[in-house]
Amino acid sequence: MFSIGDFARHGQVSVRMLRHYDAVGLLRPARVDPATGYRFYAAAQLARLNRLVALKELGFSLEQVGRMLDPGPELGELRGMLALRRAELEQRIAADRGRLTEVEARLRIIEKEGVMPDQDVVIKSLPAVRVAESTGVAAGFEPGAISPVIQPLCHGLWERITEAGIAVVGPAIAYYRELPDGTVGVHACLPVNVEPAAAPGFSIVDLPAQERVATTIHRGSVDGIGAAWQALGRWVENNGYRTAAPFREVTLEWTPDPAGWVTELQEPITPR
Repeated sequence: MFSIGDFARHGQVSVRMLRHYDAVGLLRPARVDPATGYRFYAAAQLARLNRLVALKELGFSLEQVGRMLDPGPELGELRGMLALRRAELEQRIAADRGRLTEVEARLRIIEKEGVMPDQDVVIKSLPAVRVAESTGVAAGFEPGAISPVIQPLCHGLWERITEAGIAVVGPAIAYYRELPDGTVGVHACLPVNVEPAAAPGFSIVDLPAQERVATTIHRGSVDGIGAAWQALGRWVENNGYRTAAPFREVTLEWTPDPAGWVTELQEPITPR
């Protein structure tokens, strides 16, 4: 037999929680000393404690836990429930981490407000380019909506082009269009020199030439690309232009470490 303190230590819970579980009838002591009222637990009760804690961590109320413990789920079923809960928590953590990244990027943008922008802007023309293209839809322009769409599109497009034996003849291009319902059409493109019929699982399209495009360079992960886009947008307005066509992001350099990425932002413009 274990004292309540020793049982709490072996079960990795608090004495207070064991007393509460006793009070609500979920885990009674194996024996209570009638003279002192001290609680004693058997080692076999650790199995019930483990299931109790696991079910509680799954988000069930203590009342629900009590119903499930008697007779209780089979080991395989419990393992499956825990695995599902773990996946849900991992997904929530990943989502929270993504939101934190977006908040940090937004704070960096706010900190630069009122400061002379350090973005060098170059106006140039762009020739027409033939690309292999895959498309998807994102809920909005925020990075948390765009990234889960554009990344699989790019990877899938590269794999299909490689399988088709088609050579890529230029840097990857991404462009975006606002759709009538407020969502965003996401386009992943790779420049190629083939006819449209040579497109298994993707489209071959010609992106039109652009006479006047304001461009700037962003270095590093796309997590911080919002500041560069805002600086470019301010430059466009301050210099008497307006946006004329869907903007593009061109990956000039890609490395396994996002810190080494170099992206050219291209915003077609026309005089106001």
